[in-house]
Amino acid sequence: MQAPVILETERLQLRCPRQEDAKLIFDSYAQDSTVTRYLVWLPHQSIETTKKFIAVCIEQWANASAFPYVITRKSDARLVGMIDFRPHQHSANIGYVLAKEYWGQGIMTEAARCVVEYALAQQGLYRVQAFCDVDNIASARVLEKVGMLREGTLRRYIVHPAVSNEPRDCYLYAITFKAARRAYP
Repeated sequence: MQAPVILETERLQLRCPRQEDAKLIFDSYAQDSTVTRYLVWLPHQSIETTKKFIAVCIEQWANASAFPYVITRKSDARLVGMIDFRPHQHSANIGYVLAKEYWGQGIMTEAARCVVEYALAQQGLYRVQAFCDVDNIASARVLEKVGMLREGTLRRYIVHPAVSNEPRDCYLYAITFKAARRAYP
């Protein structure tokens, strides 16, 4: 599977990451312990870590194993976060991160809706899913706003190292091809 290098919404442009994004990512959210609290990685301690992360993103695009997008605002091209989708057989997982100064503006809901719509429009993809820590209410709300349903709780599912070194409970959310046709006419 391939994905377009750019996806657009009314306010946002989602594009492939570039090495020159490393400083912006590091400065705006990668080193922020509040932003990274419920992620599977710790805050970056140096820009070198962010550069290595971007190299992995570029490699994922090259081998089509995942499609990480940098989220920028159309109004000023400002980098505000990232979202990715990782196809696997007949489904895809999504994950995202948003700089704290942009929380509460509907940006991630808009970006996630775009990615979910794109993914479910692909031949052979029938399900898009995501998980979030049971304490990450804001992320759960984003997933609900894009039409995903909470399917259950994954007990001691994943380590969020900024919270605990032990696996934590997560909610599993998903939307399927048929449900998406009702949510996105």
